[in-house]
Amino acid sequence: MDGTRAPADWKVGVDIGGTFMDFCALDTTSGRIASLKVLTTPDDPGAELLTGLDLLAEREGLDPACVTRFVHGTTVGINTILQRKGAKLALITNEGFEDVIELARLAMPDMYSLFCHRAEPLVPRDRVFGIPVRLRADGSEPLAPTPEAVRQAVAQARGVGTEGIVVSFLHSWRNGAQEAAVKGMIEAEAPDLFVFTSSEVWPVIREYERSSTAILNGYVHPRVSGYLAALEERLAGREVPAKALLTKSNGGLMSAFEGRRDCVSMLLSGTASGVMGAAWLARQAGASRILTLDIGGTSADFALIVDGEVQYGSDEKIGDFPLHIPSVSVSSIAIGGGSIASVDSQGVLRVGPESAGSTPGPACYGRGGTAPTVTDAMAVCGWLGQVEMAYGQLNIDRDLARAAVARLAGPVGRSVEETAQAILDIAVSELFVEVEKLGSRAGVDLRDFTLMPFGGGGPMLGAILARELGMARVLAPRRPGVVSALGGLVADMRGDFLQTVFTGLDTGAVPQLRAAFEALRRDGQAWLAAQGHDGPAQVRLSADMRYAGQSYEIETALEPDWLTDPARIAGAFHEAHRQIYDFEDRNGAIEIVNLRLSTIGITPKPDMTEEAATDAAPALPARHVQVHLHGARDIPLFMRTDLVPGAAFHGPAVVCQEDTTLAIPDGAAAHVDRHLNIHLEFAE
Repeated sequence: MDGTRAPADWKVGVDIGGTFMDFCALDTTSGRIASLKVLTTPDDPGAELLTGLDLLAEREGLDPACVTRFVHGTTVGINTILQRKGAKLALITNEGFEDVIELARLAMPDMYSLFCHRAEPLVPRDRVFGIPVRLRADGSEPLAPTPEAVRQAVAQARGVGTEGIVVSFLHSWRNGAQEAAVKGMIEAEAPDLFVFTSSEVWPVIREYERSSTAILNGYVHPRVSGYLAALEERLAGREVPAKALLTKSNGGLMSAFEGRRDCVSMLLSGTASGVMGAAWLARQAGASRILTLDIGGTSADFALIVDGEVQYGSDEKIGDFPLHIPSVSVSSIAIGGGSIASVDSQGVLRVGPESAGSTPGPACYGRGGTAPTVTDAMAVCGWLGQVEMAYGQLNIDRDLARAAVARLAGPVGRSVEETAQAILDIAVSELFVEVEKLGSRAGVDLRDFTLMPFGGGGPMLGAILARELGMARVLAPRRPGVVSALGGLVADMRGDFLQTVFTGLDTGAVPQLRAAFEALRRDGQAWLAAQGHDGPAQVRLSADMRYAGQSYEIETALEPDWLTDPARIAGAFHEAHRQIYDFEDRNGAIEIVNLRLSTIGITPKPDMTEEAATDAAPALPARHVQVHLHGARDIPLFMRTDLVPGAAFHGPAVVCQEDTTLAIPDGAAAHVDRHLNIHLEFAE
């Protein structure tokens, strides 16, 4: 050996939320991991990226020229929808079908609530314009669009201040040429407006699902595209050689260039990335059934990991709106660390959905914010403000937090501490309701799961929520604040493709199924090549199937060689139907509606070192602090860096670290494993 040191090889995962940009950087040469949080700069997207790279260079020796992989996850899209700050869109559809978005599926948002109401659509009725055009279900065109009709619709759209147009016609899942022709006419007539068609976004059968997915894509397009353009420019300015990759809603990766147009595929980018990172950490820790809780500055996201596997779906919800593309199954609610507390006209204390974000941020950040937030309530109660936060970038000012919360104390007739505790109780109750809904939909008993809290706010409220849910176990990762950034480093390239076949399952369907599969496979291969992936790849095949006469489908996993054997396909569907509904009809006719294919480009996984295991020993607190936990209490404070494998202690306690704070309530026994995760167990 000549003693020379191998050059550094950095893999960098970055995730941006409503308040912070998180960094997880791995030097594969040494196996060392560096992490960081930087406040976001909404007025100058991408500036926080440069700040983070500079700090990593200063503190960890990261050389941008040695970054060979750069993966980015973002909640820009989902936050745009939750806060309803997207583009002003118009919809051009068939004459006589202008009510497709308002009619939707005619379903009540909550059939058990007398006070529920349907959300205002992202494209209101006065911005929906019908033109005389028609396509039959077989793909033939009895009525073609005319330039004059399109010109008139564009003029009307301009008249209401439209920024972009979505085109969605009946049966375009069969033939997208009609939508493409209208798109060309719009671009010629109004080159300043961006245009999307439903068939290019996601060519699924059923006009509402296809239209709403295209609208979501267009609604977030300006913000997402602008953000990604700035991201690529910043990386080029720092001479980072790696091409930017994005985490997708399906838990995979795609190029940032593709993400500028395929915005809907990254709506759950940051949230899906967090679930992928959590699943990887859970497998390392030997936990197979996990409920993830990712709380950022603006929103909280929940997902289930069953038998070590992330759960997927194609009918997720983004706030009040359904998302019909393949996605990691994540539920979201507008409750985060920056969620603002207020008193309504009836004198009722409420939390969210408005968020203070990073600018100005919670009052306790000292950046000009005055509205009381969940983070301020944590500071007033003593959980925060004991040490510096965000890797030394924030000093919590508890006096400012008290002043903000005090504005609500008078109207609700409580002390400042009691008001702060009430804010936290309301936030936890809002989380409780959403998590219970998730468990009911999935048909699982959450008491059989371990809660994994992460994000900046997850560890602050996670253990309290777990106790309320009756969950016995909590797993807090070593770096919970950057789990979503880590998720990008463990994700694979993944593209999803769909073709509606709409056929009965019999021997006569075999040629159609084989042809559809080959077309999807070619699309997948071309997509991987366009992403620059030349490594190993996998293909996963499934079909949306139903018994004849049913109005819903079940996605059923298939093997490619089954496409010549309808009996094998039928058997898989019968079993899937029985598992979900405890019922099967072995003699019933079966229909295949859609054939789905996922092409997965396998990427190298990081090799992270483990700490040496030690015998269990009581952990020594750094000091004791006073918190308001339904009354003043003196509790121990531990520094995360002091907790070695085998360390053990009991709640109530607070654990402080660089990226977040772990609040541990009464009744929890804690111990540290060899990966430096903290495990909490509640006595039954």
